Parts: sequence; C-alpha cells; structure tokens
Amino acid sequence: MPGYDKLIFELSSPGRIGYSLPAADVPASDPKELLPSKHLRATPPELPEVSEFDVVRHYSRLSQMNYGVDTHFYPLGSCTMKYNPKINEDMARLGGFARLHPLAPEACAQGALQLMWELGQDLAEIAGMDAVSLQPAAGAQGELAGVLMIRAYHLARGERRTKVLVPDSAHGTNPASTAIAGYRVVQLKSDSEGGADLMDLERSLDEEVAALMITVPNTLGLFEPRILEISEMCHAKGTQVYMDGANLNAILGITRPGDLGFDVCHFNLHKTFTTPHGGGGPGAGPVGVKAHLEPFLPTPVVTKTDDAYALDWKRPQSIGKLQAFWGNFGMLVRAYTYIRTMGPDGLRAVADNAILNANYLMKRLEPYYDLPHPGPCMHECVFSARRQKKLGVSAMDVAKRLLDLGFYAPSTYFPLIVEEALMIEPTETESKETLDAFCDAMIQIAREAESNPQVIHDAPQTTPVRRLDQTLAARQPDLRWRPRRA
Repeated sequence: MPGYDKLIFELSSPGRIGYSLPAADVPASDPKELLPSKHLRATPPELPEVSEFDVVRHYSRLSQMNYGVDTHFYPLGSCTMKYNPKINEDMARLGGFARLHPLAPEACAQGALQLMWELGQDLAEIAGMDAVSLQPAAGAQGELAGVLMIRAYHLARGERRTKVLVPDSAHGTNPASTAIAGYRVVQLKSDSEGGADLMDLERSLDEEVAALMITVPNTLGLFEPRILEISEMCHAKGTQVYMDGANLNAILGITRPGDLGFDVCHFNLHKTFTTPHGGGGPGAGPVGVKAHLEPFLPTPVVTKTDDAYALDWKRPQSIGKLQAFWGNFGMLVRAYTYIRTMGPDGLRAVADNAILNANYLMKRLEPYYDLPHPGPCMHECVFSARRQKKLGVSAMDVAKRLLDLGFYAPSTYFPLIVEEALMIEPTETESKETLDAFCDAMIQIAREAESNPQVIHDAPQTTPVRRLDQTLAARQPDLRWRPRRA
C-alpha cells in the first residue's frame, strides 16, 4: 500500500493543512505583542504539512501495526497480559463515574465512595486481609506503601530495624521499593528446588530485619510449600512478612495470603482483575494489611457509617497521602466490575484455568527446551534455552524468531537465577488452539536451532523494524528524524 511504511514527514507536501476550521469570530492577536521575545521562535517549527485525510490514514495504519491483547496472544511471563472484558470499559465510562470531579463534595460522590469501600472489602476477603488501601497507583507503589507501613509499625513499637530480606528470584521492584523506604536489602538464596533456602533464611533472620518480601507463587512459577514455616520463623523474630501479589491469579480462590501468614499483600489490578496493562497509562496497586498495620494505612481511608460513606483524614499514625486525589478511580471501577461479574466460583476458575494452561504448555515444550524445575508449575513456567545456546541460538534469538512466526515473545533472561531464561505465562483466558499454535512455533524454533540456525539469527524479517543493536540503542538513543536515503 503506498505510504504504508513512510514517516509522516515523508508524506509532507508544502502548503497542505491537516485541519479545516471556520474563520475566527474574535480579533486576531500578534504573538509578538503578547509574549516576551525570548519565548518566540526565530523560525517556524519543522512540522509535516499533510492533509487531514493523510493524518487519519497515517495514524490508522500505525494503530494496525500495534500488537495488542485484543488481537494477539501475549505469553509474557510474570505479567499476566490477559483479556480485558469490555463490560469493564462500559462501566468505567458511565457518566456518573467518568465525569465525577475529584473535588466533588462527599455528599455528591456517594456512589463512587460506595464502590471504593466495597472493592476494598472484596479485596480484603479475597486476600484474607483486614483492611485495604486503594491509593497506590501501581504495584510498585503498593510495595512502597506496604514497606512504609511496616516501618511505621516498627517505629511505633520503638524498634529501628534496618534490613529487609528479598529472595534472589524476586521482582526487581522489591529491592527498589525497599531501598526507597530506607532499608538495606539482604538477598536470600533459592534452594535446588526453586524455593526459599530455609538455612539461608535462618542465618539472615535477626532483630534488625523489618520484613521478608516474597512472591507466592514465585517467579519460577512454583508455589512455596514451606511458606507457613517461613512465616512462623519470621514472626518469631518480630519480622513482618510481605507477599508480592503479582502472581495472585495463580491462587485466587484456592488459598489466601492472610491465611498463609502474610501481614501485607499488594494487588496488581491489571494482572489479576483485568484492568488495562501497560502503555504508560494510569494503573492501580492496592495494598492489604492485617489489623495490627491498619492504623498506618495511607490517608484518606474510605469509611462507612450506617448508609453513608466518607473520607477519613484523621489518622495520626498514617504514612500519609500517596498521590493526588483518591487513586486511579477508573481502574477501580473496572476491577470492581470484574470481581462482581465473576463471583467467587468464577474467580476460583481463573486460578484453575491459569494453572491448567501453564502445565499443558510446560508438558508440550518440555522435550524441546531445558526445564530447570520440572514442576508441576502454577500459572507460569520457566524454560532455559541453554540447550539451544550450545548450538549458537540464545534466548533472545528465540524471542526474535517468534516475532516472525506471529507471536509476542515471552519474558527473557528473567528470573536471573535461570540461565537463558524463557519465562512463559499463557494466562487463564487463552484457548487450547492458541496454546497449541504457540507451542508449534516454539517447537519449530527448537528444530531450526539444530538444522537451520541462520534463519533464527536473521529474525525478525517480517516486522516493520528489523533487529536492532539493543546495547547501542539503549546507550545512544537517536530520536532525530532524517530523510530516508533512496
């Protein structure tokens, strides 16, 4: 199609205008009379000159080049890129929600406050917690809020603890959130089975440890079978136990973090409760706590008295406010809609299907890629491409070749404790046909690594942008536009 692969600058023709507006009905002003000369351009900006139709077609073509969850499969380990039900979007766009001003008086926002209060109650029940804050704008901010509440709890008891224990399989945000909260991060080793090394935990636990941050199931896709023992060991030293809730969709309705001994748990609404994921837009990472940490919740807290809802600011032990206004409310509406649509049995089915899909995929690919921890797995599994690496094909090569075969690549090189890691999560929303097609592509790549590795090294060939020098692009990004050479 003409112009399909061109930059909008290359479609430019002098004199064309991308809009049509009636003549102004107010007097025109000279910018030189309104602004200081230092703020005025000496020359006009170099913008493309295109027609309105060219603008529409250009951006429509770009949108069709996007890879999205509504059109394609994301086997992206640890991120749960799954279908977002459209009824969630309809509810978030209801006028009473979408047009509600954040400074509206409480009396004019009772419906929104009721939704927030009920969502907090639902999340607390799902996680076995006593209270929930909906304030955090992302999972990482939920982590930070949880660690800050733990710090406030210890300080209120007159204890100045300095360390937080984080397993070596943890998400990168765990040590980052901990460091921002002012703690020293102490890394815990994993044992040969992929769980936390209890000997290392016992050596590291002392009265200086404020918390243990651990993901259940962990980033290897494995449930921690000794989590009750781990919680007891920590509590014996006065250490709080924090669960990274990134993989909550694997235990949804099966067990609850609060019943496993956790004092704090954050929720990634985009991973478990189908709010939009990624794209730089607003997120939500509520955090739940046990009763002894409730006084330290961020302000304000939504409360209910009889049939009235209010924002409680009078909380002297609170860690304070986390962001402007009351959280990313549109995400809360979407999550609330999903929970109420699914009900308890539906949420349990989420975990059942996520586990079934991951184990099916794991068994189909096990003959072709190394599996450091054979499982059974939970919602995701981690393969190693070290067998292919011996043939000159890396995990990154596998990922690039998948693009040519029509699939988004899984997470690569994470967790760091697995050589040439390929971390795959099919999620609960994908069909067997989709999983089989993905497995067929992965098997084809494994065979190509043995018979025709060059086709993998040359990949991708079918994408708008071919393989880049990723190191150079990261260290010396060049975003300037230049005309293409003939």
